[in-house]
Amino acid sequence: MSTTVSGKSGTWRNWAGNVTARPVREVTPASVDELSAAVRKAADDGLRVKAVGTGHSFTAAAATDGVLIRPQLLTGIRGIDREAGTVTVEAGTPLKRLNMALAREGLSLTNMGDIMEQTVSGATSTGTHGTGRDSASIAAQIKGLELVTADGSVLTCSEKENPEVFAAARIGIGALGIVTAITFAVEPIFLLTAREEPMTFDRVTADFDELFTENEHFEFYWFPHTGNCNTKRNNRSAGPEKPVGQIGGWIEDELLSNGVFQVANLLGRAVPATIPAIAKISSRALSARTYTDIPYKVFTSPRRVRFVEMEYAVPREALVETLRELRTMVDRSSLRVSFPVEVRTAPADDITLSTASGRDSAYIAVHMFRGTPYQAYFTAAERIFTAHEGRPHWGKVHTRDAAYFSEVYPRFGEFTALRDRLDPDRRFANDYLRRVLGS
Repeated sequence: MSTTVSGKSGTWRNWAGNVTARPVREVTPASVDELSAAVRKAADDGLRVKAVGTGHSFTAAAATDGVLIRPQLLTGIRGIDREAGTVTVEAGTPLKRLNMALAREGLSLTNMGDIMEQTVSGATSTGTHGTGRDSASIAAQIKGLELVTADGSVLTCSEKENPEVFAAARIGIGALGIVTAITFAVEPIFLLTAREEPMTFDRVTADFDELFTENEHFEFYWFPHTGNCNTKRNNRSAGPEKPVGQIGGWIEDELLSNGVFQVANLLGRAVPATIPAIAKISSRALSARTYTDIPYKVFTSPRRVRFVEMEYAVPREALVETLRELRTMVDRSSLRVSFPVEVRTAPADDITLSTASGRDSAYIAVHMFRGTPYQAYFTAAERIFTAHEGRPHWGKVHTRDAAYFSEVYPRFGEFTALRDRLDPDRRFANDYLRRVLGS
């Protein structure tokens, strides 16, 4: 196979449609050597370089007017080390393919997010996470990575090899180089029992500490304009395996959560006054259920209704107060919010710019249906989140800049100093990185 280079200056769009870019050219390298050559050629031409995955970020982290690298030929598993409990995978591999391949080998990641459409490098570079009392983000499961730097050289990183780069590049936002391979910690495949149950907002917030402590993975969705939530508890199980039935799964996950929800959002977008009534119906549409299956079939769900999202990590102890303030704001405003608010947790980790770096965290994600004005809602929510020293997800809508991040990330200067060393000419820069990291 050989590199595919396109001279066309077509428009690239992200999944949500809120970010566009017009690169000078696109390159689809078939090997790490070809990717390195593309970076060197871009430098010769005076062009910036960005790699893009499936476009599931809501920020312009991957946008460029220079050279756009598409990694879809850099896919597949390089190797599995069962003794070490690791798998090394090419950076362009979709999480879905990785999860399915690991399951065939009797292996699994310990934790994962709620969708698996992203590439492994895109997901980790922006800090994608699921929910967990003890198990952290996908990036926190990285044991090593391979990085093409600004001069086209290939750098391998781990706790023992280039440890200062490893500490930062696991969530590098594309600022330090282009990740070409990742080594993840894996474990023998296990079963999770999921318990999904409606619960009132008042009960969830009153009992949150107990629900968090008693479950390995706890998350919930609050429906604005209502006092209703849907909760989900995932815990390891000895079995037996009892997956969701084919018909029941289709009704809950496809018909209601996607098909009917899409129609409801289209109606709400056309007639905003109907949204509170629709929310009350939507919040009661899903019934309680319990099922047991392998991890990726429990952690992840199909998400076909397109939206725009903002998500902030706040100190876990500040979650309930922050969420109550968010509810009060919505109730007192003229906003009409048709999407539920998602709440998850993560333990502290040691990654330089992880949203959970150095502190136990809780995540609050607000969404608006694609095509619906979201700025007023997100602005009001962001004001609440930042009052609690919130850290925005690197791949989701926010307005923060380098000055703010230098205050909420104790190791921010460590990251920017490393960037100065690895990419002094800002080969991997774009407008987004200039805003969040500085020039």
